[in-house]
Amino acid sequence: MAVLRVRHCRALLYCRRAPPRCPACGGDLRGAGLASAPVRLDSPFRHGHGQPRAFLVRPTRGTFLDGYDGHSDLHVGISSSRGVVYSYDQEGVHRDARGWEQCVCVPLLQPDAGELLQHWDSLLHEFSLEEAWLPHRYEEQQHNCFTFALAFINRVRQGRGGAALSKAEFTERFVLPRTRDAARYLRLQRLLQHSDIHIVPLAEQQQQSLPGNRGPLG
Repeated sequence: MAVLRVRHCRALLYCRRAPPRCPACGGDLRGAGLASAPVRLDSPFRHGHGQPRAFLVRPTRGTFLDGYDGHSDLHVGISSSRGVVYSYDQEGVHRDARGWEQCVCVPLLQPDAGELLQHWDSLLHEFSLEEAWLPHRYEEQQHNCFTFALAFINRVRQGRGGAALSKAEFTERFVLPRTRDAARYLRLQRLLQHSDIHIVPLAEQQQQSLPGNRGPLG
């Protein structure tokens, strides 16, 4: 369900449906002007099969908005230009045309990426056939779905003359800002399951922005 945000009397009100009066001060919200108009928060989750050439994160089981507890295992993959998601687990490489409908998404390429846009699918497919990704090579902690995805990203980066990214660097720069945003959204969803309105004083707001438009591959 949608989450609305209303700004009024130095507070942010989060709700499903905007109330007629501010629960913090009792003021009339209907005549409070444009500054207090309800704003629908964009969901941080994307339909992975509609996100070409992206690094995708989803729960291993279920979806973020249906039962994810914030601690369960996550699964990652890389999408092709047509939204087929390549991922790796103990069964080897999967090429999925469904199942990634609700993801945290890190775009990897921009529209000006030149020839790489045309060669992306062949590079990804050839990479997925390498011996390193056979089922028996899988190891839960050291050789897993993240290893597969980051190895492909670094293969492309190095092919363009860039330096490889460590798991820690890639996570900190590109993944954590989006998963933090997703965690805040999930927290609001859960709070509003038990209360009509959640009030946050503006002084408590921490202004955090996502990285710029350039992705890890430019």
